[in-house]
Amino acid sequence: MKMLSFLGETPTEALRNAQKECGEDAIVISTKKISSKTRTTKSMYEILVATEDDYDSNLTKNNDILPKIEPKITNNNDYSMKSDILQIHNDLRKVQKTLWEPKSKLYDLVIPTEFIDIYSLFEQNEFDEEMTYTILKKTITQLPLSMKSDEQKINNFFKLILKRIIPIKYEVPARIHQRKIMMFVGPTGVGKTTTIAKLAARYAYKMGMDYKVGIITLDSFRVGAVEQLKAYTNIMRLPLEVVNKPEDLVEALLRLKDCNYILIDTAGSSQYDIDKIEHINKYQNRLKDVSIEKLLVLPANIKKSDLHEIYNSYSILGINNLIYTKLDETRSFGNIISFAYKIKKSICYLSVGQNVPDDLKCVDDKYLIDCFMNRSIPKK
Repeated sequence: MKMLSFLGETPTEALRNAQKECGEDAIVISTKKISSKTRTTKSMYEILVATEDDYDSNLTKNNDILPKIEPKITNNNDYSMKSDILQIHNDLRKVQKTLWEPKSKLYDLVIPTEFIDIYSLFEQNEFDEEMTYTILKKTITQLPLSMKSDEQKINNFFKLILKRIIPIKYEVPARIHQRKIMMFVGPTGVGKTTTIAKLAARYAYKMGMDYKVGIITLDSFRVGAVEQLKAYTNIMRLPLEVVNKPEDLVEALLRLKDCNYILIDTAGSSQYDIDKIEHINKYQNRLKDVSIEKLLVLPANIKKSDLHEIYNSYSILGINNLIYTKLDETRSFGNIISFAYKIKKSICYLSVGQNVPDDLKCVDDKYLIDCFMNRSIPKK
């Protein structure tokens, strides 16, 4: 085998130079940074590759005929050189996958082979790139060597990191004479009304307490919105108040004064329809002296930029916590975890299907970590 060295301003560029010269089958032996960027010079990386000598005499560089080495196996502990080379080749192929693309500002990080699987998991889950870089860089530097060689210990370590990252608001049942008012806001089609029905059933029948639950709807825009809630409240035998004007909200709350939980449904609107969001704000401004928890309902199956745009538009309402819906419609869960962490809002409930009231989960870190590690919601 021949050992050759190639340079580049990034690991990817050095790898391309090596592959251009030696072909795709060149075996990467090591990648290292040999100089850092200064005012007058650029960063420089070196990739060391090995190439196999061709055993065909017509293709050898100096026309010398090299003897073909036949593998000699004497017992189970022996192995052929060719098998050994192939194993190294397969392992180092994985290393090539760990090089950050030049389009990323994180391209200076080269992932060790021990972290390839967990890095791929973060990438497949669409976890925030900047957070991924910070987590991996600290872990690669600080994790004890004895743990780096154990795949299970590595996975457990990253589960611990995720547990510390996920912001959670655990459910605290209302006291006997306490009243909790919750307003649900968010874009059209995210499942606010269905989520409210699930929570109403939970509070009224599944908490082991004789809670009284009332529902108010402010959604007079969407066709069938009131009828949908009427159907749910009739089945559950719960009171429903329909409010069409901000000045009528106080009276509706007075009629539900004996309820422990009051759930307020609002009209869904695009994050770009600021007038409708401002209209919701007019309702809550009528209740300045009343404590209301504002819950932003978001679908788990949309991209990061949309999550941020929705939050930025609805933040004028003073969002307290988050509810994620449609977890059964995605395989990427890093996005919703890193988003909640970045905006510093806790997750309190997860909707994992359409069935009322069963497909609702009180959030806990173990459930979300299982979703992340397995890239699917846990089976019932």
